[in-house]
Amino acid sequence: MNGLVGTSTSASASASASASTARHDLPEIDEFTRPYWDAAAEGRLLLRRCGACARAHHYPREFCPSCWAGEDRVTWEAASGRATLYTWSVIHRNDLPPFGTRVPYVAAVVDLAEGPRMMTEVVGCPEGDLRIGMDLEVTFREAAEGVWVAVFRP
Repeated sequence: MNGLVGTSTSASASASASASTARHDLPEIDEFTRPYWDAAAEGRLLLRRCGACARAHHYPREFCPSCWAGEDRVTWEAASGRATLYTWSVIHRNDLPPFGTRVPYVAAVVDLAEGPRMMTEVVGCPEGDLRIGMDLEVTFREAAEGVWVAVFRP
């Protein structure tokens, strides 16, 4: 029995060490999402728009989540970068790397001018100044070398 407990503890310690060094803020970039991440590195926000129902969506998907049109009907489109604040939460503690080094930060949901709702972060704004419906614009933060993520500021 001690052998099993020792093995379990060792596996748990190994998993814990692995989790403490893993980055939880980096995307898994694949062939499909590469245009999105390349545009972000250039300071541009892309959306997907359906040619069948004309609705835009975000996060990027190969099909339309509104009418289920296939990838042959859904294309990339440049977003204006304008949004309004839908809701937010000020995060004071986050043990997942590298978020703990950035606390406090503002996790937010914004409504993009083109219609989709997007999870993001609000930067450059004291938390006391945040208001539902406030106008925001996109900017980009380098999360890792060559990987840029969209964040929003007033």
